[in-house]
Amino acid sequence: MVTAIVDEGLGNSSYLVDLGDGGALMVDPERDPRPYLVELERRRLQARFVVETHLHADFVSGARELVAAGAELWAPSGSALAHPHRALHDGDQIGVGGLVLRVIATPGHTPEHLSYLLLDGAKPIGLFSGGTLMTGGVARTDLLSPDQSEPLARAAYRSIRERLFTLPDDLTVYPTHGAGSFCSVGSGSERITTIGAEKRSNPLFADDPDEETFLQRLLAGYGSFPPYFLELREVNRQGPPVHGTSLPPLPQLSVAELEAAISQSAELVDVRDIDAFADGHIPGALSNPWRKQFATWLGWLVPIEKPIVFVADGTFDRKDLVWAALTVGFEGIVGELSGGMPAWAEAGRPVSRIPIVDGSAGDYRTILDVRQDSEHRAGHLPEAVHVELGTVAESAGHISSGGLLVHCGHGERAMTAASLLARGGHPDVAVFKGTPQQLGEVVTGS
Repeated sequence: MVTAIVDEGLGNSSYLVDLGDGGALMVDPERDPRPYLVELERRRLQARFVVETHLHADFVSGARELVAAGAELWAPSGSALAHPHRALHDGDQIGVGGLVLRVIATPGHTPEHLSYLLLDGAKPIGLFSGGTLMTGGVARTDLLSPDQSEPLARAAYRSIRERLFTLPDDLTVYPTHGAGSFCSVGSGSERITTIGAEKRSNPLFADDPDEETFLQRLLAGYGSFPPYFLELREVNRQGPPVHGTSLPPLPQLSVAELEAAISQSAELVDVRDIDAFADGHIPGALSNPWRKQFATWLGWLVPIEKPIVFVADGTFDRKDLVWAALTVGFEGIVGELSGGMPAWAEAGRPVSRIPIVDGSAGDYRTILDVRQDSEHRAGHLPEAVHVELGTVAESAGHISSGGLLVHCGHGERAMTAASLLARGGHPDVAVFKGTPQQLGEVVTGS
């Protein structure tokens, strides 16, 4: 009855509910409508309703795309959406096909947050908890402003203890946020859970904590988050442009057109794998290899108001690339260099290179670890300098400029950091393609 549509890169799940009468309800869809439309067609269902649990900060909502496909949009009244929708309030009960959707106010992750209890008659059969309750954690409460973090954390405690933990233990919980989401604190690897499982095993609720203990545990789990999180709530409130299934092809740019776009402040993003980037790239290009985490790092490192030009290779679907950028708020996508790097080189333009090291640190004087703080605490080289990738550009002036070897866990983030450092004037930078353990003995802790 409930089908999860998972975006592993952003760490989120949307849900499609078969209402049993030929219609479907969708919960918290992301901007790219194609996965939902494919699933609807496969199951011969009609998009009837789309519901939002809250104003999303980590992705642009796909609700308007599905409204264009025939669905009716429902959203929390506190969202104050500036586009047509039905505003929902605590205690509302709405018939959906042969089922009932009960609205439960669960502020915490956001002040307007609602959860939705799906009932078959009087029997609860599923809870769509958004970010209020997740597998092994909850969603963070500091995305609005620092002064709201503690009050919203207290609201989250009460929402879970007084509203959600009173539901049956065997009730299936379908969270939106999960593993890999920078909105989450302490999420486990499973994406679907039950009320009873979270009572027993959610670390934030271990030993039946009081509100103060919960507050300390939650606030201690916060890490950094992409800056675009601070902008997308308003994008979703206003309503993003609707592109539909007729998304135009990615424009192909000549070398001269690419140079003109760059001269007008477009960001040059190279989406090829790190080996190709190392062998030769356009000076000043940002390396962000095409992978599941592409959109997160694009939004983290590039202001969403900047136009973007791409360098790519291979045969992957360019519409996937465009939709990934649109999903984190980039509307100014200019195009892709026609012919890729071969065209650039054939035009006699300069080519830069960054070496990849596969063995040891060798003669490099400084090792730079660009993983997240949580990864660093779990195990790091004691001699390494640690700077999260998201702050490398602003920290470049404080990082040693000679003999610099950058590492992460696989190499992709390290190459991104190296491209930023090279752009910032570091002439002698290389990338280690491997784990910290392959460089030497690691230690744990801060």
